Amino acid sequence: MPLSRMSDTFGSTVSPDDAWLILRGARTLACRLETHGRQALEVAQWLEDRVEVARVYYPALATHVGHELWLRDFQGCNGLLTFEFATASLHQVHAFVEALQLFGLGASWGGFESLVCPVNLSERSTRYPTGGNLLRLHIGLEAVHSLIADLDRGFQALR
Repeated sequence: MPLSRMSDTFGSTVSPDDAWLILRGARTLACRLETHGRQALEVAQWLEDRVEVARVYYPALATHVGHELWLRDFQGCNGLLTFEFATASLHQVHAFVEALQLFGLGASWGGFESLVCPVNLSERSTRYPTGGNLLRLHIGLEAVHSLIADLDRGFQALR
């Protein structure tokens, strides 16, 4: 009983509404994850062909350094990927993000909408020769051709 009271006091329980939302979302989770992963792979492949992109971090890509481990240990992928600009100042990265119309700014990975989150690693690591300007993307359920067109709009803002 003391453990139960402490759990209630500290709020580490799930409310009935949250539990219902989890159960409701679980019914469509498999088909949503399949769409997230399929579309993210298509976006990642498109990004790899861009001259403005130095590297795409997405284990489902055959060119990713950890692809063999991913194949061994996973059965699918999700919609989360990262790419590194070949050359872009922080100002240009912000211009890229500002030009996007479909991608929302945020880091709540797991919803149905596409999100973008700029990351700068230049102060944390010397591993990134381009200054560490990266973009984290969550590829949502919007039409993939619309997402690619939106990212292309961002690349146009770099010029």
